[in-house]
Amino acid sequence: MTVSFFDFLEKLWGNPMLLVIVVLTLGVILVNGWTDAPNAIATCVSTHAMSPRAAIFMAAVFNFLGVFLMTMVNAGVAATIYHMVDFGGDAGEATVALGAALFAIVLWATAAWWFGIPTSESHALIAGISGAAIALHGSLEGINGAEWVKVLYGLVLSTVLGFVLGLFSAKGVQWLCRDMDRRNTQVFFQRGQIAGGAAMAFMHGAQDGQKFMGVFLLGIFLAEGNAEVNEFSIPVWLMIVCSVVMALGTSIGGYRIIKSVGMDLVKLEKYQGFSADIAAAFCLLLSSLTSVPVSTTHTKTTAIMGVGAAKRISNVRWDIVKEMALAWVLTFPGCGLIGFGMAKLFMWVF
Repeated sequence: MTVSFFDFLEKLWGNPMLLVIVVLTLGVILVNGWTDAPNAIATCVSTHAMSPRAAIFMAAVFNFLGVFLMTMVNAGVAATIYHMVDFGGDAGEATVALGAALFAIVLWATAAWWFGIPTSESHALIAGISGAAIALHGSLEGINGAEWVKVLYGLVLSTVLGFVLGLFSAKGVQWLCRDMDRRNTQVFFQRGQIAGGAAMAFMHGAQDGQKFMGVFLLGIFLAEGNAEVNEFSIPVWLMIVCSVVMALGTSIGGYRIIKSVGMDLVKLEKYQGFSADIAAAFCLLLSSLTSVPVSTTHTKTTAIMGVGAAKRISNVRWDIVKEMALAWVLTFPGCGLIGFGMAKLFMWVF
């Protein structure tokens, strides 16, 4: 099942609840642009391989390409998020609960952006809709355990594998260039960073774009009273909307996260930024092809940690790491509880 753009506009015009869901979903995507999309371009901006404006434009283009091309190859990430919870047979209550979950995600992510902490929008999304589903059912009945297991796999991929690949990619580059004059490699690694940033932006669109489009379609189906849709295809117009809104969010507030990830975490040289981008992009590609939803924030930051540790373990700002780790640990219970509370409040009010 899918929805054409003109059908969507017609439904939006006549359904106030659908309008609320769409506004909240676009708000979540916009906040994702603030907090997650900057991770893709943090390294190439921090090492001055690109200007922030050029990097944001590049991120917008490759976010769209990632959404479009990866969805054609494998839309499994969108399906995983779509089927992660069951909001039940009452489409009206389910729509209210989903709206509450999206509101909770916006609150959590905006707070993280304000403090410059690169929290995971992916995990906030998963926790928020899970908390709302628990509130709707009054139990864990609405949680799909088989899909949630993929989230745990994703945690391993985005942390352990991100760090290991970052460390070995930096070591590999150091070994390959051991006999070269560093000044002669600067142009290559500057261009390589641009390519690496483009690859990261592409994979960010492939991962996060699919997650939010899955929720967007879920909201449309629920708002029109159809809670039983199991198969769907993602329309091109939705890919464009998602990419544009995400790019807008990046242009509004992305510099705070770029500074935290690309400048404060580790002092990066161009070859290190290139190594981190390649390692993180490969990890995201692997998870996308296997339909495992992972955090682009976790993947990129742990890859940068691995790159810094490859030269000297003290190069990593472990005080910054502790702050990030605390935000990551708190995301699941924090956003889940907010989603639960907002769902209870919304169902009582509406």
